[in-house]
Order: sequence, then structure tokens, then C-alpha cells
Amino acid sequence: MARIIPRPDHSHPRPREEPLYWHIATELLRELRDGTIPPGERLPAERQLAAHFRVSRETVRQALQILRRGGLVATDRRGSHAMLPGPTAEHVPSLVFPVGAQDAEPGRAAVTWEVPSPEHARTLGLAPRRPTLVHRYASAAADGSGVRRAVTSFSAVAVTEVPELARYRDRADGRASAELSRAYDWMRTAGLTLHHRDTITPLPPSVRVTRRVHDQWDRPLEITDLVVEAQRDALIYEFTLPAAG
Repeated sequence: MARIIPRPDHSHPRPREEPLYWHIATELLRELRDGTIPPGERLPAERQLAAHFRVSRETVRQALQILRRGGLVATDRRGSHAMLPGPTAEHVPSLVFPVGAQDAEPGRAAVTWEVPSPEHARTLGLAPRRPTLVHRYASAAADGSGVRRAVTSFSAVAVTEVPELARYRDRADGRASAELSRAYDWMRTAGLTLHHRDTITPLPPSVRVTRRVHDQWDRPLEITDLVVEAQRDALIYEFTLPAAG
């Protein structure tokens, strides 16, 4: 595949040897084009891009300026956004949160700020006894059958970088209802590309589904354990991906 480089600003002669910021602009454009950073979504902060590319924030700032000149990135008071043609965050269907939630059978949900289970803490890279945002969900059919219970623990990265999740910290007392159905959309709007991995384990007469989600830098975002207490229920998960380009 031919390498695509940003269009230079012809008002300034390009030096014979590419400066570092030009190389970073090229790499960032590649990630925009291959969908690592989805079109229309907010780019990670300069400090995150600097850590990702292992350069200074000033180098990232110069690289973004090149892309802005070419109309590939736009910046406003909310941050920088990719402007390449393609589906935007608002039009790309996201997976339902939490795993196992069903519109046909509304469930009960609540959030707490507590120490997660040891397994969740290890997966999220949390220090022992460090609390985090924990979401609990339960639903059942009208006749009481098909009980589903899901417990989700969010990582420090998710709570820190996703404003909508951060706002729950001060009211995560386990009593107020919690509406986190758009949690994955919030993560994507915060500039995080989501990678889901679902593991289904039979535990007769129940089934356990474990979902792990990490971002484009392999940082853990959340882990959910869903237990379906039903012998005949089918677990159906639909994954919708936008067409390329």
C-alpha cells in the first residue's frame, strides 16, 4: 500500500530532510485513515499523543498544525477532531452497555465507588484496595425467568478521561439509579477506540459472559461479568461495523 503523507503548506519550502513533526503528522494521518481514530471524533489530548508517539507536546502541536492546514483536522474549544470523510461517532452504532442488557426487559442499575473484586482489579491494573466506579445491572422477564446480572468495573483511565463517567463518582452511592447505556459512546467521544473481547463460559445451569474492553493503546477501560441464570436462553450479540471509507 502506498504511503500517504500530509500535503505540505507550499507557502513554506519543505526542507530536504523531513523534520520530526512532519513524520508524526504522517503517522497520525495514517491512524486517521485506517480508523484507529474514527472520523469526526475528538483526537486524544496533546499529552496523550506525545506519549503515544514518544515525542514532545510541541512536536505534536506542530504536527497537528500541518493537518489543520490541509483541512484534515479541525480544532475548537472542545479539542481537535478528525475531518476525514466517513461515518462520525454520532452515526456509528455502538454496542449496548452493559453486555446482556435488553431493551425488551428493562433492568435495574446502580453505581458505587468501591474496591472491585480481585479479578477485576488485576485486569484493570488497579492497586490493591483501590476503589473505582462499579456498575451493577439486573433484569428478568415478566414471569421472573431469564435473570441476568452484570457487574462492571471501570479502570482509572476510563474514569479520568471520560467526563460522563467521572461525574458519577460523587453520586455513586448505590441508591440512585444509573443510566450508563451510552457508556461506550461516551468513551468513543472522548477519543478512545474500543476493542471488545467477549468470553462465554458455560456454568450449568447458568452461562457466564466476561467482556474486556481496552483502547487503541491497549489500556484497559472496563471489565464486565454477566451471569445468565437460564437453561434455554440464547445469548445473541450483534456487532455492527461501519463500511470502510
